[in-house]
Amino acid sequence: MEAIALPLSGLPKRLVDEGILIEEHAQDALSQANQSNTPFVAHLVANGLASSTDIALAASSHFGTPVLDLSAFDTELFPKDVVDIKLIRMHHTIPLFKRENRLYIAVSDPTNLRALDELTFHTGISTQAILVEEDKLSETIAKFLEQDEDQMLDLDGFDDADLDGLDIGATQEEEDKDDKSEEVDEAPIVRFINKVLLDAIKMGASDIHFEPYEKIYRVRFRTDGILHERTRPPQNIAARITVRLKVMSQMDISERRVPQDGRIKLKLTRTRSIDFRVNTLPTLWGEKIVLRILDPTSAQMGIDSLGYEPDQKELFMKALHRPQGMILVTGPTGSGKTVSLYTGLNILNNDERNISTAEDPVEINLEGINQVNMNYKVGLDFAEALRAFLRQDPDIIMVGEIRDIITAEVAIKAAQTGHLVLSTLHTNSAAETLTRLRNMGVPAFNIATSVSLIIAQRLARKLCEHCKEPVTIPEETLIEEGFHTEDLADLALYDAIGCDKCNKGYKGRVGIYEVVPISPELAKIIMSDGNSIQIAEQAHNVEGYNNLRQSGLLKIRQGITTLKEINRITKD
Repeated sequence: MEAIALPLSGLPKRLVDEGILIEEHAQDALSQANQSNTPFVAHLVANGLASSTDIALAASSHFGTPVLDLSAFDTELFPKDVVDIKLIRMHHTIPLFKRENRLYIAVSDPTNLRALDELTFHTGISTQAILVEEDKLSETIAKFLEQDEDQMLDLDGFDDADLDGLDIGATQEEEDKDDKSEEVDEAPIVRFINKVLLDAIKMGASDIHFEPYEKIYRVRFRTDGILHERTRPPQNIAARITVRLKVMSQMDISERRVPQDGRIKLKLTRTRSIDFRVNTLPTLWGEKIVLRILDPTSAQMGIDSLGYEPDQKELFMKALHRPQGMILVTGPTGSGKTVSLYTGLNILNNDERNISTAEDPVEINLEGINQVNMNYKVGLDFAEALRAFLRQDPDIIMVGEIRDIITAEVAIKAAQTGHLVLSTLHTNSAAETLTRLRNMGVPAFNIATSVSLIIAQRLARKLCEHCKEPVTIPEETLIEEGFHTEDLADLALYDAIGCDKCNKGYKGRVGIYEVVPISPELAKIIMSDGNSIQIAEQAHNVEGYNNLRQSGLLKIRQGITTLKEINRITKD
């Protein structure tokens, strides 16, 4: 059946009269807008039938009202609690300000009387339309709604296809005993948590913190090693957020007195999923929950992307391809040790080698590698797993961390009997790693003959390529910081500025490494019970291997990071 042409009047007729639209297009647009329940002007602009400016000028002339420049308004100052979010979405309008007993509403189509009537009915306040351009109205509404979602003013209003399609595999949520009296729709909580998880992944965060306090509840992301506050949901929904996260993590929602551990698997696509390692901690004002984001793609990074200098990479690769010995990666928590170990394992992983790892916990699944999760409740610790590995015909063994003399002795025995062993220690430098093993009680001879390479590392934030700017620092200061006089002639330094493509001037991180092979001279110092100062003197001043500070200064000379950042991670 042929559609009946609607009579043109008001703004559509004006647009035709001024030659902005031809009558046929105006008729079609009016019909389609009515069928889709979309404002006429929004339909025209969305489909490219007319420009926002032409429509606004025609409407201004027709109705005798000026056009307001909406871009001059700060969305933070809009009245947020006056109009329901659903009405803003439905009628494509937004309240600008309230004066006396009148609410002024931004509209791109003054003939949209239905919107004004409904806003008046729901708010109990008389309304007055203010004409604005359609493209600026759409942009402003989107920005306003984004702020609203971040502040959790109306969770139920959030509508995002990504959130609906998330595959998290959570079990059916049970109501806590204390919450049974409250009948609350949990869909907004589910959507909010899904949005937080997606935002964290998009921003490249490594951790998400859900933190309850006496008067606030906040969510923070750790991005590039620095924590930043992301949002503050209403405090009265804190308990429901906690329950939801515990259900997703397969935890006991009735247990609030002790810490719990769990995992969440979020399937983004058919080929990509992200794991979250979850821990709860009872605090004074409720349970704090921290999610560690475990992205398998980080374990697939090539060694060239980690930040090793060419000579350091060569030393690492040489040690990896030795038939036996021990490679130790050291540094504080969050310094990238796990990624370094996984990168090495991926290089070695093939059908000819039997690789086994003991981890606490297993962070990322590596296909082709036998990964064992520690379970202290049943007596499965690092030492016990290592003993089992030695009966499993291993080629390569990875131990998550050497924490005690028993684990150290078994690992060294494995390294001395024809196996390549990779592990970590929490020490600050290569020299301190060797003395730490000695202090544990490992005989000096065993250290000197089993350890083949030590890598101490940190992660430094990289400068944003879009906004970094040259900076001048006095030569006296640079020399005090460790630069050599001959380096100052062509030295170009940069400072972090900040733009919309980065996080306060930084984007991403790069490794800073101290790579020290155990040479015969270093072995002699170890055998004679030399201290960390003597070991460092031999490694850096005699044999010429860069320490962490020197490697950091090299990254500054390369324009990768700033002096301030290197001072943050390498100065005591």
